[in-house]
Amino acid sequence: MQTLEKAKIKQTYLIKSVEATGSLHKHLDDLGLIVGAKIALITINKDNGIVLLHNSRLALDREILRLIEIMDTEEDEETWEPLNVLRVGESGKVVGIHGTGEVKRRLMDMGITRGVQVHIRKTAPLGDPIEINLRGYELTLRKSEAELILVSPIRVEEKA
Repeated sequence: MQTLEKAKIKQTYLIKSVEATGSLHKHLDDLGLIVGAKIALITINKDNGIVLLHNSRLALDREILRLIEIMDTEEDEETWEPLNVLRVGESGKVVGIHGTGEVKRRLMDMGITRGVQVHIRKTAPLGDPIEINLRGYELTLRKSEAELILVSPIRVEEKA
């Protein structure tokens, strides 16, 4: 049995079961932690972990992570990374934006939405800012803004 607590960082999984009962089970259901949902562990420390579920970040106690049984997705180990991690010439498909309020709205207004493909065109000598190509135009983002955009890297053979 593989639990979310032991999952690889930034790899997507499917929830196989949630071993909670009573009000905790209802609360987790309300959050979207249900059988068949796609989930990824973003970070983990000694007390809790941050997961990505339905384009939302959730902080969950380690005890709760132990209650969630997961299985690999049918896809070939899809991973999610912040946009700023991609190198020049690499591409990715936007999975989500983690900014809040005005920052998220501004990024979405610039055309960065879930499912859009982005390509890293170039970076400044010190790595900030980053120039990307999306929807047929070039856009320059600060590294701090690119960190808020989660992408699924596109391998070369996927583009063809």
